[in-house]
Amino acid sequence: MRTKRLLILTPLALIAALLQSYYWVPTYEDQAGAGGQRLHKFIEASSGDAKILNPALNADTASSRIVDRLFDGLLDLDENLALRPRLASAWEITEQAYLLAVPGAPGDGAPAWDDAQTLADELERAIRTGEIEVPPDLLREVEVLAPHTRRVEVPASGETPALPLEVRVPARLRFSLARVDQDFFTRLAPVLGEGYAERVDYGAWHEPLAPGARAAASAAIAAEVPVFEHNPEILFELRRGVRFHDGHEFDSGDVAFTYRAIMAPRNLSPRTSDFEPIKQVEPLGPYRVRVVYKRLFSPAIMAWAMGILPEHLLNEAALATEMDARGIVGEARESFGLRDSNFNRAPVGTGAFRFVEWQSDELIHLRRNPDYWDGPPLYAEYFYRIIPDALTREVEFRTGAVDSYTPEPYQVARYSEDRRYRAFSSIRTGYTYIGYNTRRALLADPRVRRALGMAIDVEQIIDYLIYGEGERVTGPYPKTTAWYAEDVTPLPYDPPGALRVLERLGWQRNADGWLEKDGRVFEFNLITNNGNQSRRAILSIAQDAWKRIGVKCNTQVFEWAVFLKDFVNPGDFDAVVLGWSMGVDPDLYQLWHSSQSGPNQLNFVGYRNARADLLIERIRREYDHARQVEAARQLHRLIAEDQPYTFLYAPRTTQIMDRKIVMVAEDGSFEPLRATRSGDLLYFLNRWRKLDHEPDF
Repeated sequence: MRTKRLLILTPLALIAALLQSYYWVPTYEDQAGAGGQRLHKFIEASSGDAKILNPALNADTASSRIVDRLFDGLLDLDENLALRPRLASAWEITEQAYLLAVPGAPGDGAPAWDDAQTLADELERAIRTGEIEVPPDLLREVEVLAPHTRRVEVPASGETPALPLEVRVPARLRFSLARVDQDFFTRLAPVLGEGYAERVDYGAWHEPLAPGARAAASAAIAAEVPVFEHNPEILFELRRGVRFHDGHEFDSGDVAFTYRAIMAPRNLSPRTSDFEPIKQVEPLGPYRVRVVYKRLFSPAIMAWAMGILPEHLLNEAALATEMDARGIVGEARESFGLRDSNFNRAPVGTGAFRFVEWQSDELIHLRRNPDYWDGPPLYAEYFYRIIPDALTREVEFRTGAVDSYTPEPYQVARYSEDRRYRAFSSIRTGYTYIGYNTRRALLADPRVRRALGMAIDVEQIIDYLIYGEGERVTGPYPKTTAWYAEDVTPLPYDPPGALRVLERLGWQRNADGWLEKDGRVFEFNLITNNGNQSRRAILSIAQDAWKRIGVKCNTQVFEWAVFLKDFVNPGDFDAVVLGWSMGVDPDLYQLWHSSQSGPNQLNFVGYRNARADLLIERIRREYDHARQVEAARQLHRLIAEDQPYTFLYAPRTTQIMDRKIVMVAEDGSFEPLRATRSGDLLYFLNRWRKLDHEPDF
């Protein structure tokens, strides 16, 4: 029978919590008094304080919560996880594709060419006649670019120093495409022929070099001037009339500055990898920006959901003025950057709320931006209170000192049954799993891993370990995204079937009841990190489940630092219990591509599958949403078939709200609060209002 633990408050704890909330705010019953001011304040509780209120620098959840209220990006995701415009009113994604003109006969009886113009003419003829299949609306223009000289840096190697090299780059063809097409150069194969790139003679591009330097020089030139080059472009149309909280107008200079600030090494931005694929950010007047990318990388557009910084408050002149005011002199001025600015504790953005104050480890106070371009919020003020103790957070919620509360899984049921509150339960974008080191001979066969998964009752784990606050998952993508393949069925809980699979592979029970093959007992170690009770419980559940079919599993728990350093990072383990917190884009390169299976990389289970690699590469280069979805679901099915993980569950998170908080519709009527597809309840915060009575829905 399923049991539920109840929260029991000691008298002293209850009195202390009530006293704290008493001096903060009146109870629910009295909140309509004093002019109803409390009804216009939304108060959120957090276990921890923010670290830095700068969208280019923050990396923690608490800081992100505040930054999202203060800043806007060029775009973001709507309630159904589709891109929507914010500071950009519109955008267009196109491509400039470059082809190095390699002289010579392509072979296979195709015509030869001696110069770039002849090659361009031949390609245009083949496209016109249908010999090359190019959609009629794809190719806008073909242009021949004259040869030019470029400086290339050949990197140092061993005792050989770096070598600056002047190279004479031959003519190239530039194809202007109406949209990004990762298969464009493949389409040109009927004219270019096989082995086109292999005919390039990089040695003819520069003065003769010593034999030892030739290979390094050719590699450096090929990286700088590839034979086939994709340069996606995004043209953003910016929203006019948007102002920062200090009244300064937002324009294209702020977008370009934000990019430069992120890429400046001294600022140590955690967003650098998001913006690294960018080649150039070019303002085209105050309300247009062109972003040119070095290569195909479709997830890169989501980088522009990050809040845009105000150039006038953070550029070199502004930082110099701040240093003067603070008396910063000498060497300290050379290293002074965004991380050192007072801006990070008194930020100015374009968002729906304006910053008021920050009392460390106590509260952060924001106030409604009456000039917000998307309409001001209905709440006049927003408070973010730091309450580390979970018991105190619940008591303050129940007394009305805070407006929202995230209960423990075992507490959810009682809130759901209380008419004073509304419970919002959503699946998180992460999941918990058992990962198998596929390099180990014992665990290398997908059939073995599938049998191990079949022996575990995952539904029982969900019901009794996390009190039903989770959902079964079958693959590597979050269930809330379009990438998740709903047609993949979970492994059945079938211990007899699991045993039959292992027996077909030659494993038989010995006299002690353990499975044995060729004199070796089926035995391995399952480990996890200390401090996570759910993972520790999964160790015991899996160990017991496998024992029932004759698999001997030894379990160990390690401190997090030791767990990572000695086991996960070097790949020195048999199996682990872990979890991922995922994003919403389809790129799984770091987690599953075979090139990412080395020491200190995230594919630490050593998963290698050539088909999976090709799908992963195609997904991150695909700009067509429907094609991305199909490729991602194929990847899901493939990984589910290989079972490098036993995928367990995605936990649910439940947020409890006072029922008096409602959402105001466009016609002024009230409707119940709702969350987005990803479970984000605050997405509609600007339309929230608190009533002085319970609504009738």
